[in-house]
Amino acid sequence: MVALRIRDVPEEVRDALAAHAKGRGQSLQAYLLELVETQARRLRNTSLVNHVGGRSCGSRSLPGGSAAELADQREQHGP
Repeated sequence: MVALRIRDVPEEVRDALAAHAKGRGQSLQAYLLELVETQARRLRNTSLVNHVGGRSCGSRSLPGGSAAELADQREQHGP
């Protein structure tokens, strides 16, 4: 795993995030990691939708095909 560092975060932003994390029963680190992971999944899904949506042949997926394609894309691009 890698470490990320964000510099120059205003104190009030850090305090708001820490309070929200505490309200969820999480540490600030756990909460921020969850946010980063969620955003990474969204970006991956958006990329996949754009890729699939960009098909010009008008093809349609067979039942279950979209799930298989999504799984393949996730495997190729990681978490």
